[in-house]
Amino acid sequence: MPSPSDSIDPANGVSRRSFMQTLGASAAAASITSSAQALEQRPSLKREPGVEGPGPIDIVLDVNGQPRRLRVEPSTTLLEALRLQIGLTGTKEICDRGSCGGCCVILDGKLVNACMMFAADAAGAKLTTVEGLASGGALQPVQEAFIRHDALQCGYCTPGFLVASAWLLKETPKPSLDQIKKALSGNICRCGTYTNVFNAVLEASGQPVLIDPILS
Repeated sequence: MPSPSDSIDPANGVSRRSFMQTLGASAAAASITSSAQALEQRPSLKREPGVEGPGPIDIVLDVNGQPRRLRVEPSTTLLEALRLQIGLTGTKEICDRGSCGGCCVILDGKLVNACMMFAADAAGAKLTTVEGLASGGALQPVQEAFIRHDALQCGYCTPGFLVASAWLLKETPKPSLDQIKKALSGNICRCGTYTNVFNAVLEASGQPVLIDPILS
């Protein structure tokens, strides 16, 4: 039995279904024509002087005192450039949303998350990664302190903690425990080695370490 939409108008012999289909096709054709005309009337987009993209762009990153020439997509993050193009894998990709501190680097004296900024935005700045903390084969005091205090378990978060700790000690040579906790609050250790990390930073700054009542 035909549905109401298939009923035929006896006056002109056109069914309701065919009428709706014809109406829809006409509307679609009108919409396409209107869009095409709008595109023709739109002024051509010209690349302004100094504007980069949308294709790959050439940048120079100053990483650990060495210029690194890269060709990157504008959407490439600093983390991706460091790990995948330069090969500095000490900067870790963990959360990829700026909440764990595993990818932190020092950018012109500021601690930043490499996963949260574009590589192109770091061009012209001085970058220090965990690989650049040691000098002439000699570890920084905070690196040596991390080893002595066993301030790691799985070690995956350790590079971020080292970079953040080194940045803190440069900004505040003798930080209090509260200052250490605040400065490292953006770094997450899933293994829970915080007390050892705090002790490493305290020792590296020439201060007495904490006595863990559980271990004493």
